[in-house]
Amino acid sequence: MKQRTPVYITILIILTILFIVFYMFVQEASFLSSSYFWGTVAISVILTMIHHAIGDLIENEQFKKLSPSEKSEYLESKKKPYFKGLYESAFKKQSATEEKDILIDHGFDGIMELDNQLPKWWLGLFYFGLAYCAVYMVSYWTTDFAHQSVEYDAEYKAQTASIAEYMKNTPAPTIENAVYSPDNVAAGEEVFKTNCVSCHSAGGAGGIGPNLTDNMWINQPEKTLFKNVFHMVENGSPNNPAMQAFGKNGVLTGFDIQNVAAYIYHINQEQPPITPAQGGAAPQGTPANWEK
Repeated sequence: MKQRTPVYITILIILTILFIVFYMFVQEASFLSSSYFWGTVAISVILTMIHHAIGDLIENEQFKKLSPSEKSEYLESKKKPYFKGLYESAFKKQSATEEKDILIDHGFDGIMELDNQLPKWWLGLFYFGLAYCAVYMVSYWTTDFAHQSVEYDAEYKAQTASIAEYMKNTPAPTIENAVYSPDNVAAGEEVFKTNCVSCHSAGGAGGIGPNLTDNMWINQPEKTLFKNVFHMVENGSPNNPAMQAFGKNGVLTGFDIQNVAAYIYHINQEQPPITPAQGGAAPQGTPANWEK
C-alpha cells in the first residue's frame, strides 16, 4: 500500500487549478468577489473531503488484508513526513540491494541500465503542463485571454479614460501658472502640426507666418519666451488677424497652449535656428532679450 496524499495538499492543488481556470476565462481579479467562484471552491472542498473519507474506508479494508509484517511496514512508512517522502522519492539514491532489484538484464560497454521510475516531481510538472496547455488553448480560442490586440485596446481605453478624467478634474494651465517642461515638447509638436504648420511651416521655419526659430520677434508682450508664446497663442496677434486667438476662441485648451509653447521654446532655444539659406523665412521684427 502506498502512502496517500494528505487532504490539505489535494485541496491546495484544486484551489490553484480553480484560480488559474477562473483567471483565464474571466480575465480579471473580480472573480475573487464572485459568489460563483467561492461556491465552486466550497463544493470542490466538500467533494475532496468526501473523496478522502471514502479513501480512508478503502485503506482500512486493504489494511485488514495485509500480513502482520506488511502491516508493520506500512505503519512505519506512515510515520515519515509526507514532504520528506516526496523528496526521497525524487532525489534519494538507491542502495546496492535496491539497485539489484531494478537492474535491467542488458548493458553496453560495461554500463548497466537501471529501471528507475520517473521522479514524482517530474511527472507532476509534466501532467500539470499538459492540463495547463489544454485549459490555455480552450481559453485562447473561446475567450479574449492572451490576445495582444484585445489587451492593447483595453489598456488604451483605460488610459484614454484616465486622461479624460484627469483633464476634467484638473484646471487648465493659464499664462500665470504655465511652465515649460521637456515632457510637453512631443505633445506640443503634435499641436503645432495640426494648427500652426500651415503658416509657420514644418519645424517653425516660417512662411506665411514668421520664422519661429530665430531671435527676431514682431510681438513681445511678455518678458520670457515661453510666456510670450503662450500669450500670442491664447490671444492672437494684434498686427496680423491671420494669427487667431486659439485660446480665446476655444480651438485650443490651456493644456494644448502650454504644450505648443514648450515645443516652440524647444525649437527656438534648444535647437539651431533655420536660416534663410536652409529654407527658413527671413527675420521679422526686432531682436528679443528674453529673461531666463
